[in-house]
This record gives sequence, C-alpha cells and structure tokens, in this order.
Amino acid sequence: MIILASSSPRRSALLHQIGVAHRVVPAQIDERRLGDESVEACVRRLAEHKARHVQRLSAATEPVLGADTAVVLDDQMLGKPADQADGLAMLERLSGRTHTVVSAVTVVAGAAIHSALSRTEVRFRALTAAERQAYWDSGEPRDKAGAYAIQGLGAIFVEQLRGSYSGVMGLPLFETASLLARVGVPVLPAHAQSGARQR
Repeated sequence: MIILASSSPRRSALLHQIGVAHRVVPAQIDERRLGDESVEACVRRLAEHKARHVQRLSAATEPVLGADTAVVLDDQMLGKPADQADGLAMLERLSGRTHTVVSAVTVVAGAAIHSALSRTEVRFRALTAAERQAYWDSGEPRDKAGAYAIQGLGAIFVEQLRGSYSGVMGLPLFETASLLARVGVPVLPAHAQSGARQR
C-alpha cells in the first residue's frame, strides 16, 4: 500500500492499472512556477513537494508518491483554461504544432527520495475553429492542462506521439514502476506474477 499525493482520478486509475494498492491524500500546495525556474525543475520540485507535504501531513509510514505534469509550448506552461476564451485560445495554439508534456514522479519512503522525469512530444493535426468549439462544448477540456485529454475525445487530434502515453495522462508508468520497485512496492498483481511463472 502506498499513498498517492494527488486528487487526480487519472493518476489513481493508472496506479490501479499496474496493480498498486493505494489511498489518496491530496496535497494542497502552491503549484506556481518560480520566475527563473525551468519547466523540468518546476515539475520535479512540485512532485517532490507534494510527496513530502503529504508525508509530513499524514505522518505516513507508507511510501508516498507525488507527481506533476506540465503541457509546454514555446517554453510556456499551459495550465487549465480559465474560461472558454482561454481554452479555445490554447487549442488554437496547439493546432498543427508539436508541444511537450513533461511529467515528474517522486516517491518518498522514510528519509529516502527517488525521482524520475518523463518527456513526451505530442503533435496535433490542424484543428478547425468548428472542431475547437465542438471540443470545448463537450466539456472535456475545462479542467485539463493544455485544454485537452489524450485519454478522451482529445485523442482524435493527436497525429503523433513520441514518449509516454501515460505520462501525457499525468503519471508515466515506466518511471513510476521503476521508482516503486526501488522501495519494495510490487507493481504487478500477485495473480499476474504467478501466471508469468507458469508460462
């Protein structure tokens, strides 16, 4: 059992996908980027801050996993849209271009801190104004960084992806599994492990 320092249902679902039992304790922290901070440094800092904050807050003895994800275009981090105009403007900027999704994962176990970073290049096809409006009207982009969800309707806009699909969702599973293994957390259900041995 671990603690997920995030209220994201997508991160929780991804942990369930790889058989990691967990409970959710959201981290309430300031997630703003510092003035002279690189994107990579920002997501690493926030992932670690979330994990350490929840560890202290809950006096946790279990490993705590924190994660942070940024959608980046022209070195600008695209957060959740403030309103319709903001969301449509983000989709227009992403249209026909390649952007980067940077995800950091930190696992804190006792005094030990383990971190990893994932970078994924995502190219959108060109989007018409009608498509952007229809997508906004679907409701999906409203609470998503970069105003899209690759695991939902937004998938139809992705022409090419180089990197981690799960990282774009918010939790890169290759890196996550590697970090959890380092602190002794199994990343496959017991029945899957026994099945593999039988084969």
